Amino acid sequence: MNRTDRLLAIVLELQSRKIVRAEELAERFETSVRTIYRDMQALSEANVPVVGAPGQGYSLMEGYFLPPVSLTAAEAVALLLGAEFVQKKLEPNYGIHAASANAKIEAVLPQPVRAEAGRIRATMRLLQIPEADAGRMERENLELVRGALLERKKIRFRYAKAGPGTEGSRVSERTAAPYGLIYDRGAWLLVAACELRGDIRHFRVSRMSELRVLADGYELPDGFDLEKYRPADDRELVILLSADRAIEGRIRESDNYYIDALEEHPDGLHIRMRVRRIEEVLQWIMGWGSAMTVLEPEALRERIRNEAEKLLKRY
Repeated sequence: MNRTDRLLAIVLELQSRKIVRAEELAERFETSVRTIYRDMQALSEANVPVVGAPGQGYSLMEGYFLPPVSLTAAEAVALLLGAEFVQKKLEPNYGIHAASANAKIEAVLPQPVRAEAGRIRATMRLLQIPEADAGRMERENLELVRGALLERKKIRFRYAKAGPGTEGSRVSERTAAPYGLIYDRGAWLLVAACELRGDIRHFRVSRMSELRVLADGYELPDGFDLEKYRPADDRELVILLSADRAIEGRIRESDNYYIDALEEHPDGLHIRMRVRRIEEVLQWIMGWGSAMTVLEPEALRERIRNEAEKLLKRY
């Protein structure tokens, strides 16, 4: 990064935060603290109102705002694709705002940048899969949950959780204080304090039904930060599998959440999975048929044999 770009980036950093220490800026831009001091002097000489507080850091004088900056074609494409993602993955209300933002971004781009951005965008496409009833319910739930998050209101809903074996789904009523939404592997997850469990739990938004926002309010726990939040990993049951070469490519593309490691072996691809209980991956494993072999645990091998016997009796 050259000095001009760094100076602009420093102003943007100061504009987005109340106060920043020189050491933080030096680490952020991979330079020395002495260089940051010189950069601050250069900004002051350029009439950027930088205020330095000894022992605290730098900030911009209140009321100062950097005028709109020019975008490169790549930066414009990043924003336009982000807006397109919002249109496809959030509820219709945000889709309208995303379309409006797209139009504004394209309107302010200089013609050469707009043409180059259009050329780049023509090489990429976000497909919209036809929406099933479950998809519509997820989007409707998402709108209600986001509203509850912004207003700090509790929610109540019925939640369907997969039961063991052939028992199907277990449905329970939950009251929860929503802490945040996470988009993970194509699904929206709600992080919330569940009153039934007395702890933080994760809920797939698509599995919620009869969702409603309550009048009861709540406060976020001190220090809770969704960006830094990492749930405890309680997947303690280890499963070892061997996959035939014929399905190795598809296994690697599956991006299964429970896969912990993949290792090449003479007899095929060995897969290490960590789960809470067998039911979480039973259908996935059986879906590969005879191309997948369970190495351990023995309890899972026995479970597969039982399911296979049931299939034989049915067919």
